[in-house]
Amino acid sequence: MEMSASQFGELGTKVVLVGKLDISGAEKIDAPLAKLTESQGNIVVDMSGVDFLASIGIRHLVMAAKKVARGAGMLVLLDPNPTVTEVLFTSALQDLLPIVRSENEARALLARKIAT
Repeated sequence: MEMSASQFGELGTKVVLVGKLDISGAEKIDAPLAKLTESQGNIVVDMSGVDFLASIGIRHLVMAAKKVARGAGMLVLLDPNPTVTEVLFTSALQDLLPIVRSENEARALLARKIAT
C-alpha cells in the first residue's frame, strides 16, 4: 500500500491510496492517516488505486472519518472500483463514508458541508 497526500484546494487534503488495504496495507497507512485527521479539515481519499479492501482497512477508514467528523470536517471516498464500492455498500457505511465519482463531485459535497 502506498499513500501520498496533497492539498485539495482550500477544501482540505487529498489522500491517494494505491494497493491492497489489507492487514499490511492498513498498518502502512495507520500513522500517516491518523496524523492527517488531526488537522481538523476535510479529507478526500482517492480510492481508485485500491484493488482490495479488508475489514481492517474499513476499520481505519471509519476511525478516520469519525475523527474528522468530530472536528466538523468530512472524509469522502473518491472513485473506489466496483468491487471496493460493493464491499462498502454491503457494510452500510455510505453515510459515514460518502462515495463520489469525481473531484468536482467531491468539491461540491464539501462545499455544501461548509455552507451548513
